[in-house]
Amino acid sequence: MFLSSAHAAGAADVAMGQGVSLSEPEDDSRWVTQVTPYLWAAGLEGKISPFRRGPVIETDKSFSDVLDDLNFGGFANLWTRHGRFVFSGDAMYIKTTDADAIGPLPAFQIPGLGVTIPVGATIGARVDTEQFMATLQGGYRIVETPRFTLDALAGARIWHISNEIKVTAEHTGIGRRTASYGESFGWADPLAGLRAFVPLTEQFSLQAQADAGGFGAGADLTWSVLATANYTVNDSLSLSAGYKALKVDYDRDGHVYDVFLSGPVVGVTLRF
Repeated sequence: MFLSSAHAAGAADVAMGQGVSLSEPEDDSRWVTQVTPYLWAAGLEGKISPFRRGPVIETDKSFSDVLDDLNFGGFANLWTRHGRFVFSGDAMYIKTTDADAIGPLPAFQIPGLGVTIPVGATIGARVDTEQFMATLQGGYRIVETPRFTLDALAGARIWHISNEIKVTAEHTGIGRRTASYGESFGWADPLAGLRAFVPLTEQFSLQAQADAGGFGAGADLTWSVLATANYTVNDSLSLSAGYKALKVDYDRDGHVYDVFLSGPVVGVTLRF
C-alpha cells in the first residue's frame, strides 16, 4: 500500500512517481517481472485550487494529518525486463474526506442554497477527493556490469483528480439546507529518467531512480526521486526501505495543483 494526499480547503489529493523495485532479474533469456506493493509515509506542502472558481489554498500537512483524512489508498509498482529492454509501471488510487464546521456567522449567501443565510447560522463543509495517478515508462539498459547497471527511461505520468464539496447551512429561520458541487480535471506529463542499481553482496543492494518532465505539456514541471536499500530474502521475495520525493506544478484553466510530497518508503517485492 501507499498513502499520501493533498487537500482542498485543507483536504485531499496526492500523489506520486515510481515505485519501489528491488533486486535485479538475473536471467536475460526470458521476461522477468517484479510486483511491489509499498507504503509511502509522505507529508505534503504546497498550493491547491481544486475548483475552477475557487481560491488557491496553501496546505502543509504531516503524514499523520494526511492519514486522518484517508478513506482508502491502494498502490503497486510493476517492473519487468528482457535482456536490455525494461518497462516500469506505477499506479496509485487515493480517496480522502475532510469535514469542518464553523458558526455562528454573519449573514451571507451561498450559491446553490437559494436563500440568504441569516446571522448566527452554522455552516458545515465536507470535501471528498479521489485521485488516480499512473506512471508508465519504457527504456534500455545503457550500462551493464556485475557491479553496476544504469537504465535510461522515457514515458508519461497521468493524473486524474475528482473533488466534490457538500455545504450544509443550519439555522432556526431556514431549517437545514444543503448544496453540492463537483469538478474533476486531469492531465499527462511526458517524462525522461534514469535508474541505477548497485549490488553490494548477494543479499544487499542499493537503488536510485529519478525522472523529470512536464515541460508545459501538462504541468509546468514535475520530478521525482527514489532511493532504497534492499534485502533479498530468496529468489521470489525482497524487502526495501528508503526515501521518496515528488514535485508537481500544475496551473491551468483555473485549477492549481502545486505540491511537494516527501517521506520514507518501504516495500515488499514479489518476483516471477
